[in-house]
Amino acid sequence: MGKLFVTMFSTLDGVMQGPGGPGEDTEGGFTQSGWQAPFANDGSGAIILESILAMDALLIGRKTYDIWVNHWPQARDAIGDHFNRIPKYVASRTLNDPTWSGTTVLRDVPRAVAELKAAHGETRVWGSGELLTALLGHDLVDQIDLFVYPVVLGSGKRVFRDGTLPAAFELLGDPRGFSGGSVLQSYRRAGNPAYGSMSD
Repeated sequence: MGKLFVTMFSTLDGVMQGPGGPGEDTEGGFTQSGWQAPFANDGSGAIILESILAMDALLIGRKTYDIWVNHWPQARDAIGDHFNRIPKYVASRTLNDPTWSGTTVLRDVPRAVAELKAAHGETRVWGSGELLTALLGHDLVDQIDLFVYPVVLGSGKRVFRDGTLPAAFELLGDPRGFSGGSVLQSYRRAGNPAYGSMSD
C-alpha cells in the first residue's frame, strides 16, 4: 500500500489561499495572493523540488487544477517535466474534459483515493484545502508537510476548515527552518486526539 502525502503552505494564522502570485486565487474577495514569494529561498526550494520528484502521482482539487492548468502543462523545467510525466488526478463533481494530458477526474473521492494509494507508492496533494478536509474526513492522509511562513493576513481560506474531522498527528523529526523565517513541519497520522486536564 502506498502513502498519501499533503503539502501545504500556510501563514501564521493558517491562511493557505493564493500563495503563488498576485491574482492567483481571488475567491471570496481575497486580495493578498502572492504572500509566499518574499520568503522564497534555495533551502526550502530544494526541499519542495525533492518532494515533487519523489512522487509518482499528483492529486489536486478542482480549484487548484484550474490555477495550475494555466501554467504547468506549458512549463519546461524539472518540476513541469515531472508533473507532465506522472498521472494526475482531480477531485471534481463538475470537470468533464480535463485539458491537461494524463489527467483523470475522480468523482467518488474516498473509493478512488483508496485505489490510488494501492496503485502508487507516493501520491501527493498540493494545496487543495477543500480536498484536504474530505481526505481527513475519510482518514486517507498519511502525512502532512506544512510550510509555515512568518506573515499574518487576517482573512482567506484556512488550511483546516470548519467541519474537519478531529485527528491526531505526531511530529516527524525536528522542524526545519529556512532563511527568511519559514519553517517546515512534517506530521504523521497518529490515531484520534487525546484529551486531559491541565489542572490535574
